[in-house]
Amino acid sequence: MPRLPRSRQHCSGQPVPQVRRHRADHSQARQRATVKAAEGTGVNARRRPRRIRRGELIEELQRDLRPVAPPNILALVWRWRWEMAIFLGIPAGLILLGIHIGWAWSIAVIGMAAVIFAWPENRHWLAAHIRCIITAHRVRTGCAQAWIQTRSGKLPIILMTRPQPHGERVYIWCRAGICREDFEAASDILRSACWASDIYVTSSTRFSHIVILDVIRNPLSY
Repeated sequence: MPRLPRSRQHCSGQPVPQVRRHRADHSQARQRATVKAAEGTGVNARRRPRRIRRGELIEELQRDLRPVAPPNILALVWRWRWEMAIFLGIPAGLILLGIHIGWAWSIAVIGMAAVIFAWPENRHWLAAHIRCIITAHRVRTGCAQAWIQTRSGKLPIILMTRPQPHGERVYIWCRAGICREDFEAASDILRSACWASDIYVTSSTRFSHIVILDVIRNPLSY
């Protein structure tokens, strides 16, 4: 006859009840609760995440590793046209004016220009256009830092920058491979690069490759 197992006893002689041990699997319990809650709402809780295709990964890697292509001579002249006109054109014009009509007339022309820009309205006009020149360079730098470029590393073309009551408005020609959504995704970088309070991105109603950036410096005037 087999021997029955003896129950453990305290010092008082009373048997100790056997305690059943349960292994609590918190992750499985949490998963079952999530599935039940999703079934109650009609939502599939076991949806697979979107798988990134190999082509998308290669495209992102190429864009991130591609340096900005150096500009050609025409691009350099276009980007620095205003600086060249101010620092090269004006002195050359004054020299030619002094040679042909005399230096006294040249000094008189300089004095007249100083008097014209002494008025507050003219000073504001001059300061607004100087900010437009600086903003164009800052937008180009922001595009380079945000990788808004083609696969060959070319940046978008800044057509013109106009002063506005709220700041500046920049018109940009997007090359093939650049779209409006690229500027919207990099609006934070562009805002910081332009030293602005905000950036608004729109596009032309007729030509989708023309992107318009509103650089907001005075939000109350927008």
